[in-house]
Amino acid sequence: MDLTTMSIDVAKNVFQLCGANDRGRIVMRKRVQRGNLLTTVAQFFGSRIVMEACGSANYWAREFTQLGHEVKLISPQFVKPFVKGNKNDYRDAEAIMEAAHRPHMRFVVPKTVEQQDAQSVLRIREAYVTMRTKIVNQLRGLLAEYGHVVPRGIASLRKALPRLFDRNSENGLSVMMKELLEMQYESLLSLDKKLMVLEERLKSVAKKDERCQRLMEIEGIGVISAVALVSLVGNGAGFKNGRHFAAFVGLVPRQHSSGNTQKLLGISKRGNEYMRRMLTHGARAVVIRSAGKVDRRSAWIQRLITERGMNRATVALANKNARIAMALLLSGERYRKTA
Repeated sequence: MDLTTMSIDVAKNVFQLCGANDRGRIVMRKRVQRGNLLTTVAQFFGSRIVMEACGSANYWAREFTQLGHEVKLISPQFVKPFVKGNKNDYRDAEAIMEAAHRPHMRFVVPKTVEQQDAQSVLRIREAYVTMRTKIVNQLRGLLAEYGHVVPRGIASLRKALPRLFDRNSENGLSVMMKELLEMQYESLLSLDKKLMVLEERLKSVAKKDERCQRLMEIEGIGVISAVALVSLVGNGAGFKNGRHFAAFVGLVPRQHSSGNTQKLLGISKRGNEYMRRMLTHGARAVVIRSAGKVDRRSAWIQRLITERGMNRATVALANKNARIAMALLLSGERYRKTA
């Protein structure tokens, strides 16, 4: 069979395959069960395989690469416009094939096992942080109904809880409520321990990875942001330059332009929300501490604060850090501070 390109609609159990020759004409359509997918794909040695960058796509990309195939991943948002008619597995696979043959299509670089390990740590840590925040907010709301107003912050609640659920204290709380507070306090301590373990693992990953060490030299990028960057983009091979990465993260203005009229709106907020948030938090810490400093970057930040305000200055610095970080990954150089 004269097959050079194969598109696969990834699913849990049933996969739709669509093969095309070197002229882009579809010559093969096939539905394959999960257990037979690798055996079927191995029959077409040396072909190019394209898939959507969706769940489990990175796993299959690594498996197909070991079989000698060239694997390309496409973002689902770039495949959607090519779906013709009603949606089904075959139409999806056909749309992936059509998108892959576009001359200016952008592809996603498959992630390695190490990148996915780091991302798993970050995602689990984020889930624990969310759980801890929910418990803290819930307890503050419940205690307010009993006349106990605890100041904001985890540290304030963690300090107040032992005094509130003390069996010998007369504070207007019932025995049942004190038992509930003690149980939630133990949950908070358990989450704190788990977060400490995960943060130590992130520090270990950053210490062993030379790319993370170089990224952490940038003001506003710490251990978590550096590991998140490397786990997301690796060496940055999927991006042309830092400006493309800043646009991918969503730190550039949205446009609503026509003709000679250019209208720029707020930031697009596209791409990876977690990475954008980490860059913004790190930039905000730098902006807050820039007052009184005389270096070139701090002077630039202070001018932005005066002209545009604190929030715009924070986003501008996050955009600059994203572009610098990608430039360091692509060039392999170390960060050089401004004079």
